Amino acid sequence: MTQPTALRSDSTSRDEPLSPEELRLMDAWWRAANYLSVGQIYLLDNPLLREPLRIEHVKPRLLGHWGTTPGLNFVYAHMNRVIKAKDVNAIYVTGPGHGGPGLVASTYLEGTYSEVYPAIGRDEDGLRRLFRQFSFPGGIPSHVAPETPGSIHEGASSDTRCCTPTGRSSTTPTWSRAA
Repeated sequence: MTQPTALRSDSTSRDEPLSPEELRLMDAWWRAANYLSVGQIYLLDNPLLREPLRIEHVKPRLLGHWGTTPGLNFVYAHMNRVIKAKDVNAIYVTGPGHGGPGLVASTYLEGTYSEVYPAIGRDEDGLRRLFRQFSFPGGIPSHVAPETPGSIHEGASSDTRCCTPTGRSSTTPTWSRAA
């Protein structure tokens, strides 16, 4: 079996596979984003699971679709790697569904979320707030919404999802698109 090739972050070649260290870091990012996503959907408290999970740690009403989230996190991680390695101008287009925990998790991991919302710090209390606010009264929606850092538009259909970035990227020819 041949090893798949991908754009390396430490090389200008498209023909070389990622190094073991690059693969390890990509996998770690993806797993962290998935954990943060699950935490937003399920956890009200105990964000680092420092104690055995109890019913009072779990939200009484669960919203947010886990099924879309690992794929969104996977694409985000790889696009982010390429953007950083090649200084690519790009836009990540997602649908209007309940993929919110993935995009919130990734923006939290990269630090953008805490820049926009300083009360959601990058510590255990910040994680607790991040998890608690998701799809909870007084918090943020379970889908990507204007409150999500980097969100340009909250569409209602695939047509809207494709039109907004297509228009934006057609007026900015140096942008790449991924949908």
